[in-house]
Amino acid sequence: MSVVQILLLVLFALIVFVQIKKYLVKRSVKHYSAAEAAEKVKGSRNVLLLDVRTAQERKVSMIKGSFHIPVHEIGTRIGELNKFKDKEIICYCRTGNRSVSAASKLKKHGFNSANLLGGINAWNAKGFK
Repeated sequence: MSVVQILLLVLFALIVFVQIKKYLVKRSVKHYSAAEAAEKVKGSRNVLLLDVRTAQERKVSMIKGSFHIPVHEIGTRIGELNKFKDKEIICYCRTGNRSVSAASKLKKHGFNSANLLGGINAWNAKGFK
C-alpha cells in the first residue's frame, strides 16, 4: 500500500468513526417534536427549556421562559442547572443539532435531558410562543 492509500484509509476510518459516534449520541437522547415539547411545557412545571444557542442568536428570537447557556459553556456552567435537577431539561438550538450534544452532556452529569427536534425553527414554524 502506498502512503496516499494509507492516508485515505485512515481518513475514511475517521469519518466513519465520527458518524457512528454522532449516531450513537443522537440515539442515547430523548427527542420531542415541537408539539410534544409545547404540550410538556404547558402541562407540567417539571420541564425546563434550555436554549443552547449563542447570545447573538437568542437576541433574534427565543422561547419565552427558557433558560440560556450556550452549548460551548455547559461544561463550565453546569452548576447553574443543579437547581433544575428535578426537572426534565429539553435543550434547543436553531435546528436541533447542537442541542443533541448539550442534552448528551447533561445526561452524563445525571440530568434528565432531551432534545427539541428541529430546534427553535420547528417551534416557530408551529406558531408556539
